[in-house]
Amino acid sequence: MTDAIGVILFTGVIAYAVFGGADFGAGFWDLTAGGAVRGSAPRSLIDRSIGPVWEANHTWLIYCLVVLWTGFPPAFAAITTTLYIPLGLAALGIVLRGSGFAFRKVTLRTAQQRLTGVVFAVSSVLTPFCFGGIAGAVASGRVPSTGGGAPLSSWLNPTGVLGGVLAVVACAYLAAVFLSSAATHPYPDEALYLYFRRRALAAGIAVGIVCLAGVFVLHVDAPRLFHQLSTRGLALLIVSAAAGLAALATLRARRSRLPRSFASLAVATVIAGWGVAQYPYLLGTHMSLAQAAAPDSTLWVLVAVACTAAVLIAPSLAALYVLHERDRLTSSA
Repeated sequence: MTDAIGVILFTGVIAYAVFGGADFGAGFWDLTAGGAVRGSAPRSLIDRSIGPVWEANHTWLIYCLVVLWTGFPPAFAAITTTLYIPLGLAALGIVLRGSGFAFRKVTLRTAQQRLTGVVFAVSSVLTPFCFGGIAGAVASGRVPSTGGGAPLSSWLNPTGVLGGVLAVVACAYLAAVFLSSAATHPYPDEALYLYFRRRALAAGIAVGIVCLAGVFVLHVDAPRLFHQLSTRGLALLIVSAAAGLAALATLRARRSRLPRSFASLAVATVIAGWGVAQYPYLLGTHMSLAQAAAPDSTLWVLVAVACTAAVLIAPSLAALYVLHERDRLTSSA
């Protein structure tokens, strides 16, 4: 039962990383699009692509927090009392990002549009960096079982910074692949397609460089995680690398749907590799899933709630994505 809850939790983490990550990465490209004139077309595509779905993707974050809080309350307490700074910054980033994105659409003055656009874009980079730092802190064992760990050094360390940088570049890679595909359907734009394809290739290379650097960082700073990733999780990492390369190859071949699938698989499998390497521990090597688990009666209720949510919410989200793909929604929906 405990392992089942762990799988349910990590499923939500993967879903948020893929769907939410593509949204955050769009903000990165918004930030680097240039001035009002040069960046007009890319920003218009970004608005059209994420407008109907950006809020819905946060459903996965709420899902993860509820499962962690209910299924593993000691771990939730330890994480929130140690990593309250990156958690607070991430929450602030989500709020400011949403506000900036929404108000940019209704402001009339150029100065106001620039300000709200900068808030949206900077928050889109800050938030995934904080989430990556949190993952690095948890994976490297810097969150004490009793909580109340070092508020800064717990996540501002080599593994935490690696996690943050990797999250930012992975989100940028995902978004560039998704946006290049969006530029081909339903309103084909060759210039925008080439624009985001170049950025997808650059971001893919950046992800590869960060991952190679991460090998040395983890070997020194988190040796157990490095060992488990290089043994138990190696197959998933190989799949991730192959899927990432396949996404770039199919993107160059102008396959509209395959690049998104391969890019999503690349991100999903690297996170799954982390989960496999971390197992059976939830925090470092000092708190296992079994030690952190709530009573069996609570876990049974949580499984029932998760199954009910899957029946009710998953089809709704699927319908939203399909309608968006078919251009049946407007960016202001």
